Amino acid sequence: MEFSTLCDLGVPVPASASSLICPALDHLGDHVEAGPGEVPGLLERLAQVPDPRDPRGVRYPLVTLLGLAACAVLAGAKSLLAVGEWAADAPSTVLEKLGARVDPVLPERSWPAETTIRRLLARIDGDALDQAVGAWLADRQPRVQGLRGLAIDGKSLRGVSRAHGRRIHLLAAFDHTTGPVLGQLDVGEKTNEITRLRPLLNTVEDLTGTVITSDALHTQREHAAYLLERKAHYIVVAKGNQKKLSKQLKGLPWDEIPLLGRTRDPGHGRREVRRIKVCTVDNLLFPGARQAIWIRRRRVDRKTGKVSHKNVYAVTSLTAEQASPDFLAQLIRGHWGIESLHHVRDVTFNEDASQLRTGNAPRAMATWRNLAIGALRAAGITSIAAGLRQEGRDTSRPLRLFGLT
Repeated sequence: MEFSTLCDLGVPVPASASSLICPALDHLGDHVEAGPGEVPGLLERLAQVPDPRDPRGVRYPLVTLLGLAACAVLAGAKSLLAVGEWAADAPSTVLEKLGARVDPVLPERSWPAETTIRRLLARIDGDALDQAVGAWLADRQPRVQGLRGLAIDGKSLRGVSRAHGRRIHLLAAFDHTTGPVLGQLDVGEKTNEITRLRPLLNTVEDLTGTVITSDALHTQREHAAYLLERKAHYIVVAKGNQKKLSKQLKGLPWDEIPLLGRTRDPGHGRREVRRIKVCTVDNLLFPGARQAIWIRRRRVDRKTGKVSHKNVYAVTSLTAEQASPDFLAQLIRGHWGIESLHHVRDVTFNEDASQLRTGNAPRAMATWRNLAIGALRAAGITSIAAGLRQEGRDTSRPLRLFGLT
């Protein structure tokens, strides 16, 4: 559906001729649908988020306020105060393209206050917002021939706890190759990550041909059965929470199995060498298990010279025909790419230093950070810090990157 057709609803066109979206955008949640073959834009996705406000006295369309917050974070805003300052400095053309009506008589009254954005994000449906953002990022992923990796891992917002707010722990699904977060859920204070994996992956539309990687916490038979039902695959690490499986894997004749691969990694202040062995299995105590994996890690600390060794045992539903030892090693290593996402959010966006604690606002800001990182990486920008500085130099750049111009 073209945005221009919304103007047929009888609402006056904004004063600026540069506007691409008429003020009827505040009704997008009721009317917008992408036509056959069309990919929904960011505003169309955000329009699917329920508006928590009382319709009486609403001055700004929901998508305008959400769009302003998204653009501000992409321009480098690290706090809601910075989001409000960016919105206050934005020219009228930005507001118009985000669906707001600029008053030609009193234009200074057209800009939303920081408190308006703050109150909205505190009350927004975090699950719906994450689903809208994840869907927009998923729509823009390049089509991958063959298998793709999807990492599952959690991250706590530590600054919220330090500010005596409720514990917020977010579980996310991260694409190995391109790096966007395709889904995110709040684990909650009364449960744990295990119970939230299925609801998280239910937000990802198609898992066919996807290899789910996770830490040992998610080595659960119920999870494996669920993934097989959805025509997905898994690679899981066996540790103490699966004692029988771990004992079976350790009891395999690894000394008789030839070494099938070796990789080196000189980063992070250490030298690390990984050796991998793989064998086909058909009697492991785990649903759908087809191959067992042994990895030996040898690490040398460059500063102290200390050498450490560690054996890791894993199991996968992938057959030998579907995944070679090198590909399995690549998937296992690719899982830890999600740690780079956490690093960017902590270091570049100062997420753990933020003590924002009102309602759902901390989670909403984490969602905007995921969106900014995913959009920059989709545009081929590898340095997120440099990308944020570039987007912050011109208020029109975030709109262009989001496809809103």
